[in-house]
Amino acid sequence: MAPRRAQKRAEGGASSNVFSMFDQSQIQEFKEAFTIMDQNRDGFIDKEDLRDTFAALGRINVKNEELEAMVKEAPAPINFTVFLTMFGEKLKGTDPEETILHAFKVFDTEGKGFVKADFIKEKLMTQADRFSEEEIKQMFAAFPPDVCGNLDYRNLCYVITHGEEKD
Repeated sequence: MAPRRAQKRAEGGASSNVFSMFDQSQIQEFKEAFTIMDQNRDGFIDKEDLRDTFAALGRINVKNEELEAMVKEAPAPINFTVFLTMFGEKLKGTDPEETILHAFKVFDTEGKGFVKADFIKEKLMTQADRFSEEEIKQMFAAFPPDVCGNLDYRNLCYVITHGEEKD
């Protein structure tokens, strides 16, 4: 196992990208689980998908409140990336907030707590594990920039790691 960890580190495994937390076989297993749970095959897991999944497992009378609570654990609509992130945080057992903050701080040379949304979009779509236009839309729908086009990365990091906004 140690050589794999060393190899991941050498390949940049210390990045905040959720896909770097798992090896390919683990990601494939999560993808299979996601596909099983995404009963209507729309690319997202919602309350009805959870209800259908429970029914397939023999649990018919799941309360609506229970399903709503499960869906609310996610910081955004549950696509595969959000699904993997949620499992990663549960399995990892550590809070990566500082790691994520550090990644954003590299781009915040003035230390203001925000970065230009256009800049982040360009970086996410052109570097490393590139985001698609749809993934960018989902991110900005969940975390819209302010009227000046700034993305509050401190709040974004908090929501990613804690699942809710700071008061």
